[in-house]
Amino acid sequence: MKLCTALAILVVAASAPMGPARAQERHEERRGPGTRPPPPRFQPHPPGMHPHGPMVRQHPTRVLAPRAVVRGERGRPWSHWEHPAFARPVYYWDWSTIHNVTCTAEDSYGDQYPVTQAAGPGFGLTDMSALEDEALDRCYGESGQDSSCFLAACSHY
Repeated sequence: MKLCTALAILVVAASAPMGPARAQERHEERRGPGTRPPPPRFQPHPPGMHPHGPMVRQHPTRVLAPRAVVRGERGRPWSHWEHPAFARPVYYWDWSTIHNVTCTAEDSYGDQYPVTQAAGPGFGLTDMSALEDEALDRCYGESGQDSSCFLAACSHY
């Protein structure tokens, strides 16, 4: 009787399907060692749109009218926002030919808040930091304290 039981266990074990490790080994033996299947063919996404759709639901984006600020004056309708530190751009502009500078901040909804300042004699990089801060302050103040406001761009003419 003991021999019958041992034989039954041996038959069951031998007829059981092979484990996943052994199946992987047999698959690699057929392909050859170290070879990989070819990558799928590259297909670029259609131009002009994100491949996974818009990150924000489609809505009309507001670009507010620029607010003029005067160098050295405070008294704006928005207060100063202690925004997180960020790497500020370095501008290689010919400062002597610039008349006005506009910096624009953008909130998480895509609305833009431009701030413009006349660039008189002596206007330079130190004034740019103050103008960038003004754009961020306006964005934060007029967007309902949206803490994701960021500096979108600065331009001059």
